[in-house]
Amino acid sequence: MKAITLVAILLLFHGILLAQKVKISMDIGDILVQLEPEKAPITSANFIKYVEGDFYKGGSFFRTVKLDNQPDSPIKIEVIQAGAHPWKQNFLYDPIALERTSDTGLKHKNGTISMARSTPDSAQESFFICIGEQPELDFGGKRNPDGQGFAAFGQVISGMDVVIKIQQAHADGQALIPQILINDVEIVK
Repeated sequence: MKAITLVAILLLFHGILLAQKVKISMDIGDILVQLEPEKAPITSANFIKYVEGDFYKGGSFFRTVKLDNQPDSPIKIEVIQAGAHPWKQNFLYDPIALERTSDTGLKHKNGTISMARSTPDSAQESFFICIGEQPELDFGGKRNPDGQGFAAFGQVISGMDVVIKIQQAHADGQALIPQILINDVEIVK
């Protein structure tokens, strides 16, 4: 009986993990993201850790990268980027290992959510959402000189209209002015 109960609990947990959805709420609307913990377990778990710690509540979308605001980059991309509440920046968790798209099979497509990073194994809480196909962000892409790409870990399943509103909001260069405040990020069952 105990073995059956344990198996049932494990199956339930596995099902919940696979069906992990996260809602990013802002005054301009919501973005619903389906995470891919079975393909990108380290990155998904890292993101959930920040969600459960309320790091994004009071954080913001602070950056918009469009074709016309990256004059010095030979490799153009289109993304919006967000991060934790400024007061939480001193309490970030250790950086995580980079889950390359060559290993996960995930690609940077329209609506892909991915972790921002500078060097491999440096991602913490900052994430971005792709607008359009962005193969230069995948493993082997040329956006980052090291060619290792970025860790895609989910997909927007509703709210791409909100993503576009954020991308088209007023900016000074790539800095959104004002930043788009995140009211809450919550796990949706």
